[in-house]
Amino acid sequence: MKSFLTEIKNRFGNGHYEGDQYGGAQGHNGSGLPTGLPNNFMFATGIECSYPTIDHGKTRRDLLAECDHYNRYKEDLALVKAMGLQVLRYGLPYYKIHKGPGQYDWEFADLAMAEIQRLGITPILDLLHFGLPDWLGNFQNPEFPVYFAEYCEAVAARYPWVRYYTPVNEIYVTAKMSAKDGVWNEQLKSDKGFVTAIKHLVAASIMGNQQIAKQRPDCVIVQSESAEFTHELRAERTPAVQLENKLRFLALDLLYAHHPEGEVVNYLYDNGMTRREYEWFMAGEPPGYQVMGNDYYGRNEKIILPNGEVCTSMDVLGWYTITHDYYQRYKKPVMHTETNVFDPKDGPTWLWKQWVNILRMRKEGVPVLGFTWYSLIDQIDWDNGLAEKRGAVTPCGLYDLDRKPRPVAEAYQMLLREYGQITIVPHGELFEVTTRPATLKVEV
Repeated sequence: MKSFLTEIKNRFGNGHYEGDQYGGAQGHNGSGLPTGLPNNFMFATGIECSYPTIDHGKTRRDLLAECDHYNRYKEDLALVKAMGLQVLRYGLPYYKIHKGPGQYDWEFADLAMAEIQRLGITPILDLLHFGLPDWLGNFQNPEFPVYFAEYCEAVAARYPWVRYYTPVNEIYVTAKMSAKDGVWNEQLKSDKGFVTAIKHLVAASIMGNQQIAKQRPDCVIVQSESAEFTHELRAERTPAVQLENKLRFLALDLLYAHHPEGEVVNYLYDNGMTRREYEWFMAGEPPGYQVMGNDYYGRNEKIILPNGEVCTSMDVLGWYTITHDYYQRYKKPVMHTETNVFDPKDGPTWLWKQWVNILRMRKEGVPVLGFTWYSLIDQIDWDNGLAEKRGAVTPCGLYDLDRKPRPVAEAYQMLLREYGQITIVPHGELFEVTTRPATLKVEV
């Protein structure tokens, strides 16, 4: 009996069929350096730009200065291109730019943004990274959201070519470090201070987002937020620890108008949020295309032992499991917006482990827009959370402070060559990030 393969071979040849190059057996497999096309997965890095105050406002930690980016910004941006990356999480120094109501110093911002535009890099512009201008004081100031919204509008009007924004980086971490843990800015250690800070930060993000959308109706808002979890190894759980595992969602709950658990709502009311303020947050989501960015470091996961000792668990659950919980809660497209590890010899392995997490998330059908190794160059004093100015190098960058590559840079380039042209979702060429303004606010 003659095989159908014989008939096909006689008519169409032995493989390499005409037409197969258009997504068939001879189509492209997604390898090669990123193209920057609208359906391309967004591989990124970032430039560390934190600027909180410590010592009760007397000392400003400006990592752009401490890591010498102000002087070497052209060199740093050239390294982004040399890596083969098309996307950069980039923070302008808000505290230096916004000099007062309606007053701005754009000198450095204009230079850096012009170079980013010249190189063809797509910035995800970070507008507030852990600190405020001196004239605004700290996150307890109820006027801060209004003035920050003014700043966001000014930035979006000045750089109309920018589409991707993170209005306020890591809202939960900012509020916790500033008003609950007593490390930065107002340095409070109170639940009321924490609730005040978080409601002001979320309100600032929402109103800033509104002003950006006025200038860019097609804006893409990548909310970078920490993915955290505390494992309590006690037979009888401690209410405070269990509450903390619920509060980790608080910033995104308020931002995305998702009603928190009753216990959390009571906590908000007990610590200064009014019913009118709560209803304002629950009125609806901000405009634009909303992307849930989850930052994950091994130190984000903690284990509390029966004796009360706390140890870092280093990805017991990992980015995939924790972020999947966030995804199930908010149903937003996802981006892995920050990761690194403090020991440079562990960098390549950590990178591959994070990538395995992303591949697993994609297999679940979750739209993952991108991945970020944070940051491009080493940082300073992140081993103590910037709490003390020691000048100790945190060797977590793709490059060291002399701008020499670390082993993770070579690993990232290998990853880019292998996966650089994959789409946001598998077989996702049909689905692209369009230039149309956002309009729909429904889940169906």
